[in-house]
Amino acid sequence: MRVISGDKKGFKLKAPKGKDTRPTEDRVKESLFNILGDIDNNSMVLDLFAGSGSIGIEFLSRGAKMAYFIDNSSLSIKTIKENLIHTNFLKKSKIIKGDSIKSIKFLGREDIKFDYIYIDPPYGGNLIEKSMKSILKANILNNNAILILEHKKALDLPNILYGLEKTDIRNYGNKVLTFYTYNKEA
Repeated sequence: MRVISGDKKGFKLKAPKGKDTRPTEDRVKESLFNILGDIDNNSMVLDLFAGSGSIGIEFLSRGAKMAYFIDNSSLSIKTIKENLIHTNFLKKSKIIKGDSIKSIKFLGREDIKFDYIYIDPPYGGNLIEKSMKSILKANILNNNAILILEHKKALDLPNILYGLEKTDIRNYGNKVLTFYTYNKEA
């Protein structure tokens, strides 16, 4: 696993050991950022269920202002911190160890807003829907924010989900990236 492009292109990243994480493959990550295009240098990013932190680090490498990383695994948090130190992005990052929904509520109370949120929860359960509902309730999205959901192909998400509009969907074998956009005027 590596940083695909930007300031830290080619930097190798660690992944947490064990079966509890599924690092996003380089080809999926490269495709994701080809779809998103240039990242504005004022962009705020949330890497939810961050695992290794590779998605948030990729955003930082491509110029994002700040990335927040949330995960409830001590091993993932340790790995994220090591990867941020290795890429010299620790000062442009905040790491939160804890439950995703409680952490989203905390970000809302702190009035932190995001332009991009990457959501890659453990497969099974309904963490995608719970997370999206919590994100909207906490009011942590800037206008035109993009939410990217990584999930199993078997999960069919609606065109409108909690007021967010589905704008794109890409298949990568058994894995899917679904894109939603937030428009507060809608």
